[in-house]
Amino acid sequence: MVALQFPSYSFKTKSNENIPYIWDPIRKKYIIITPEEWVRQHAIQYLIQEKKYPAEWMAIEKQFTINTQHKRADIVVYNKSLHPHIIVECKAPNIKITQETFDQIARYNLSLDAKYLMITNGLQHFYCQMNFEKETYIFLEKLPDY
Repeated sequence: MVALQFPSYSFKTKSNENIPYIWDPIRKKYIIITPEEWVRQHAIQYLIQEKKYPAEWMAIEKQFTINTQHKRADIVVYNKSLHPHIIVECKAPNIKITQETFDQIARYNLSLDAKYLMITNGLQHFYCQMNFEKETYIFLEKLPDY
């Protein structure tokens, strides 16, 4: 897999019939390593190891509904009140982050109402804080620590 712009992490991996798998500590199972999954697993470790968010407060591929359409957020980090605190949207490294990506996570947040957003393709990371009164987001240099 391609090297990403995250700190170096140790991952538990295996191969089955030449298909590579990576251990997901949140879902507690092996997942096929796709480029997007490689980014997601790095983002999970970043949130746990660097930002100190408890793993038990995270949900992966959290399903929710917007206007009768089922959607999935890559990572949702909850706060102590079990309300979404951070939404993370992961893209494969070859996918360019565009305004459409920001629009996607902003639409998700209409339903989830998280205070912070993170968008990453593993090579670029963007962090935003929601301004709910103005219905906008403010770019940040980094996410807050737990």
